[in-house]
Amino acid sequence: MMEQKNSLKTVFISIGSNIGDKYDNCLKGIEYINALPSTKVIDIAHFYKTAPVDYKDQDWFINSALKIETEFDPAALMFNLKNIEQKLGQYEKSVRFGPRILDLDIIFYEDMVIKTDNLTIPHPRMDKRCFVLKPLCDIAPDIIHPVLGSSVENLLKAVQNDDQQTINLFK
Repeated sequence: MMEQKNSLKTVFISIGSNIGDKYDNCLKGIEYINALPSTKVIDIAHFYKTAPVDYKDQDWFINSALKIETEFDPAALMFNLKNIEQKLGQYEKSVRFGPRILDLDIIFYEDMVIKTDNLTIPHPRMDKRCFVLKPLCDIAPDIIHPVLGSSVENLLKAVQNDDQQTINLFK
């Protein structure tokens, strides 16, 4: 009997930090993701300095987005991303939307739509977040949100406002 090889799935991940060496935290997170079995980072967006959203009484973030290929199913991938956050010292957040050493979220997993108690894909607030959409536009502006039916680029145009400042770190 032949062993069937799982096919690689394309996934987009949001990455961010606003505690300590934020940029270095993101780079370490990317290294850990790339070291996961049957997983490869394919593309990395620009890094942006972004104003906090919702909970404003905190330092600005460094945010980016990644395109990866993986054999992990969505739940297993999320489990591994949470483990990476913990390796860098990020445990349960004491304040919702508050400070974090590293935050990794699955934005898109292929064109899947998943809603469970532990996982929602596409990410439920991504269409209202410049800090997710702007870097995502660097690497996948034409990807279509499977629920909203709009491209990432059009979602970004619809949400841009002065409240959500994003500054390209390396321009």
